Amino acid sequence: MEYYSTNHTAPVANLRKAVVKGLAEDRGLYMPEHINRMSKVFFDNMKDMSFRDIAYNVAEAFFGEDVDPDALQDLVYDTLPFDCPVVKVKDGIYSLELFHGPTLAFKDVGARFMARLLQYFIRQEGNHEQVNVLVATSGDTGSAVANGFLGVEGIHVYVLYPKGKVSPIQECQFTTLGQNITAIEVDGVFDDCQALVKNAFMDEELNRHMRLTSANSINVARFLPQAFYYFNAVAQLKQTGCDNIVVCVPSGNFGNICAALFGHEMGLPVKRFIAANNANDVFFNYLQTGRYEPKPSIQTLANAMDVGDPSNFARIYELYGKSHERITSLISGATYSDEQIKQTMRQCYAETGYVLDPHGACGYQALKELLQPGETGVFCETAHPAKFKEKVDEILGIDTPIPDRLAAFMKGTKQSVPMSKDFSDFKQFLMKE
Repeated sequence: MEYYSTNHTAPVANLRKAVVKGLAEDRGLYMPEHINRMSKVFFDNMKDMSFRDIAYNVAEAFFGEDVDPDALQDLVYDTLPFDCPVVKVKDGIYSLELFHGPTLAFKDVGARFMARLLQYFIRQEGNHEQVNVLVATSGDTGSAVANGFLGVEGIHVYVLYPKGKVSPIQECQFTTLGQNITAIEVDGVFDDCQALVKNAFMDEELNRHMRLTSANSINVARFLPQAFYYFNAVAQLKQTGCDNIVVCVPSGNFGNICAALFGHEMGLPVKRFIAANNANDVFFNYLQTGRYEPKPSIQTLANAMDVGDPSNFARIYELYGKSHERITSLISGATYSDEQIKQTMRQCYAETGYVLDPHGACGYQALKELLQPGETGVFCETAHPAKFKEKVDEILGIDTPIPDRLAAFMKGTKQSVPMSKDFSDFKQFLMKE
């Protein structure tokens, strides 16, 4: 399959180029030239299939033209040694728990798949030149990508994160690894980190010096596999007889909901979608006004969603023919302040005993407010509450247990490189690598 740029001025690319390059030459995001619909037989059988088998069928529809079937099955099965269960929180509202992977966050799925697909292409090329992965993170992306690529031969990862704006536990998950992982602590916000990554891809001298790619959700190999768990969630809900399913996604850079929307184009039986924002409400405002007006991000309690110019908006806009009417007919929005997030966490815990993290709280509250009679809502619980232990404990007055695999990260020694938000400084650093 060929991939074109959302800016429509770059040459089309095959999957290998789209994955290895990450960003098109015209700074656009790669889009598949068409989206294959899943068969009726698949949907009829889906509720009786394992997560891995569902994921393989979806992966085959996305990548089957470009990856050997046996190799693709190995990639998918190796990506998913864990489940993403759907858990009932209250009548009509379910949590899609995406925190059962190695770093306890939803990005484990996309990051692990991308690491394996990138290595597959590198081995096919027989090229011994190191591939350097640049990734900006507002929280969970850094840990998921770093751990997904840790020890992978031929690949070095640079994780850029905003100083003082990720949780201590999140920071431990990518600054204590060493080996082929370098953490870069940027004196700025997430948008500054993302700008450094994008500028690096556009710098000809830097690209002559080193082979660069991205593992943010701008990369097709990162965001497309996230569709796997939406198909699996619908299959689980169908097993219980649920219908009229509404999917609510806490949204920052919009890669996660974008994957769900691609799944919908493949025939995923979801009635509609809700994008739940924190105070960074650029997309919410677009839904209301039809105008997309990026602005500097605001630091909030749900820090992984602190994005003022979500990259994947371009893909959503492209997917629906740049039609505000089509987008709003399928997607609604919600936005919540820190105080509202805290109140939701307290209320949910008091009423159901379920512990929400700040991001999942946005999704849960949006369903409570926007779900219609006869609908079943499922929201993404994108990270384990223990990843935000200090905040969760303070808000709920509890002592959140820390899973063993999370505690192990906290015993390591922090290794990071301080960096200004000026691209010249970042370029100079990379040119010496």
